[in-house]
Amino acid sequence: MKLISKYVRDIFPQVDEELCRWKKACADAGDQMLLNQAAASIRDKKFHCQGGSIYALYPGIDTKKAIKFIVSIQTISDYLDNLCDRAGVYDEEAFLTLHLSLSDAVTPDSPACDYYKHYPYKNDGGYLTKLVMQAKSQLSGLPSYHLVKDKIRDYARRYSEMQSFKHLSSSVREKRLREWAEANLSEYRGISYWEYSAAAGSTLGIFILYALAFDPSLSPLEVSSVDSAYFPWVSGLHILLDYYIDLKEDIQEGELNFTSYYRDLTHCRDRMQYFIRKSTEHCSRLCYSEFHMTVIKGLLSMYLSDPKASEKMQRRPARGLITQSGVKAGFYYNICRLLRAASIL
Repeated sequence: MKLISKYVRDIFPQVDEELCRWKKACADAGDQMLLNQAAASIRDKKFHCQGGSIYALYPGIDTKKAIKFIVSIQTISDYLDNLCDRAGVYDEEAFLTLHLSLSDAVTPDSPACDYYKHYPYKNDGGYLTKLVMQAKSQLSGLPSYHLVKDKIRDYARRYSEMQSFKHLSSSVREKRLREWAEANLSEYRGISYWEYSAAAGSTLGIFILYALAFDPSLSPLEVSSVDSAYFPWVSGLHILLDYYIDLKEDIQEGELNFTSYYRDLTHCRDRMQYFIRKSTEHCSRLCYSEFHMTVIKGLLSMYLSDPKASEKMQRRPARGLITQSGVKAGFYYNICRLLRAASIL
């Protein structure tokens, strides 16, 4: 409870401050499309930055530095998602080039790049580059970043590729995604290609590895253990929940939704329960295991407290997931409902 109280009381206001600053920065965009999408991503997806910023409370971390990094990375992610999804563009090369910004943001010595080279809209007033530079500047002085850098880049690469293929035209996107995912599935037994794709869509692995880099005594074994817990398990759970609450809406609008690939809602619930079990099993063996357990229960609570999860089709499976995840999950769920009622979430 102490962690959650500090999270809401101290972290949320700092996230709001950062997002307010980026809202002002995007106003310099010369292309109206870029301005609209940048502003919309901040307005409509604040929830993502709030959720990711739980990692600013990881033991031993510099909270202010972490919030700047997390908000920058998540804002890049949300902005690019809008550019790929809402501008009527279906160009794989354009999407992959845009997403070089995410890889650059986690690579201290990467050179400058024209991220809009293949995209039809280009004048963002320096907004995307400012986000990249802000994230990069939070990498300096981290004693163990050299131990996590390659893993973080793996998360950024998977995210970028998945997003680029997912937003292609409906006639080719599923084939392209399946080919990509199945080429990478051999080392991840027990999951489907769409579950691998879902896991690739999470930024949580980037945030936890960044948090680890503050520890001067970090070991390669700990990095490997955390990575194995977060990919595909915690990351997969995160994005399956995200897609689950949007399932009805995405079906109506013809959007790709990974939870629609399950036979039915019972199958979907069973697989999410499997991801909960695997996440819990792996995280219980990590340093600061209670922190990671709070993240798992927090994910369930934040997503399943969304009113969309209470619609007729999804209400029973959602309640089942909360109930079977224990008393703390139910407690966090009720807190999230109160925060939503107060328009804090």
